[in-house]
Amino acid sequence: MPIILWTDALVFLLIACGIGSGFYIGRREYLLASWRRVGESRAGMAALTVLAAFIVLGLLDSLHYRPRLEAVAGQPANGYSSEVRSALDALLLPLRSGTEKTYSAPLATHLYARETVELPDGTQARVFPRLRHGGAHLQDPVEEWARDVSWRVARGLAFAVLAGLTIAAIAVQAAALRWGVGWPAAWRRIRRGETQFAWNAVLATLAVLLLLGGPVAALAGGYHVFGTDKVGQDVLYLTLKSIRTGLVIGTITTLAMLPFAVALGIVAGYLGGWVDDVIQYLYTTLNSIPGVLLIAASVLMMQVVIDTHPDWFATSAQRADARLLALCFILGVTSWTGLCRLLRAETLKLRELDYVQAAQAFGASAAGIMGRHILPNVMHIVLIAVVMDFSGLVLAEAVLSYIGIGVDPSTISFGTMINTARLELAREPVVWWSLVAAFAFMFVLVLAANLFSDAVRDAFDPRIAGRRIAATAQGQTA
Repeated sequence: MPIILWTDALVFLLIACGIGSGFYIGRREYLLASWRRVGESRAGMAALTVLAAFIVLGLLDSLHYRPRLEAVAGQPANGYSSEVRSALDALLLPLRSGTEKTYSAPLATHLYARETVELPDGTQARVFPRLRHGGAHLQDPVEEWARDVSWRVARGLAFAVLAGLTIAAIAVQAAALRWGVGWPAAWRRIRRGETQFAWNAVLATLAVLLLLGGPVAALAGGYHVFGTDKVGQDVLYLTLKSIRTGLVIGTITTLAMLPFAVALGIVAGYLGGWVDDVIQYLYTTLNSIPGVLLIAASVLMMQVVIDTHPDWFATSAQRADARLLALCFILGVTSWTGLCRLLRAETLKLRELDYVQAAQAFGASAAGIMGRHILPNVMHIVLIAVVMDFSGLVLAEAVLSYIGIGVDPSTISFGTMINTARLELAREPVVWWSLVAAFAFMFVLVLAANLFSDAVRDAFDPRIAGRRIAATAQGQTA
């Protein structure tokens, strides 16, 4: 039975808004020109390709359902389970169901810790027991492990190369038909970067992702690629499930922040006077309060509300989703001050320009001037700030979950993984793979977001665009 959580609905709403924005931008050449400059950036398009891969995983994890109960004792199946799963859970079923007893190292065939077992002769010995799933297909792990791993890696690489060549062939053929040239000429233009859009960066990034993902997928069919945690869960499964939490925190928090920042920043800058004083006092007061303390107090109050109203939630997933949604809004309400200050400063400058003064002279209302003249001219700042704040919000969730005031403990996230790994680092021997896996995936996500934000900033910042136009004109003159 399909089920839509609150965060799922907001994610789909954001997708719809993104599609609508795409149609809106496509009909306005001045906006389309800026996005074309974003498309020319090789680093930006490579980062966007990585972000697209994360977004696909996040969307698959946002398609939730409740599985039908299995038939018991000859009775037909009746009703649905209280457990909420996602499409990503269905795709990763071998990883999800292949739990072990406790820790196991990456690509291991035995547990990480010794256990006392009784031998056939009645004596006891301390040994490393075999895993139930990792390497269970091997008859003799000592002799067969290296050969089996090599074969799986080679098979994954072969699949990655085949998929990469297929995608490249389709892209080159489509480009050749669009440009009206032959296949070799189209490939040569793409390879040399002689296109308006950085297709060479996109294809190169896809090739790297396939070459990394192919062997991992092949190995995951028989091993725990990133090992298992304390309760035997596959770490690769946990990292992939954490992606949705990071994306939800980054996007929905931005959605909650924008109305406060945009409205108050423009109003304070344009109206001035006591309105400006009140808004300045408001964000100055919020900035004076330590952010962690304010967020912690808000999260704890929300948790009290959730705990005292258990009848509001039919499943534990809905309960955890409510806390995640509350955290998004709390982060949004407490993080709007920086963008508000930027928009106020920009509005103070814009209200003195000639076209704004002319609109005032013709009797235009303040709301009309702010909506038709001020808001469109500060949207580049809004867009840049939104894209750049995304990575900071992902890191904020990790920090808050690390100190125990983030998402619900049942929600899988990078922060909860790092918090768990904190205790594992004190073991002997050290369990390092959970921390490394969470850090690696979060690092790639944040790095891709930062690189893409740099490309957006360079394309939409009027000062950078002006310098680019001046340099082009100077070059043509020379």
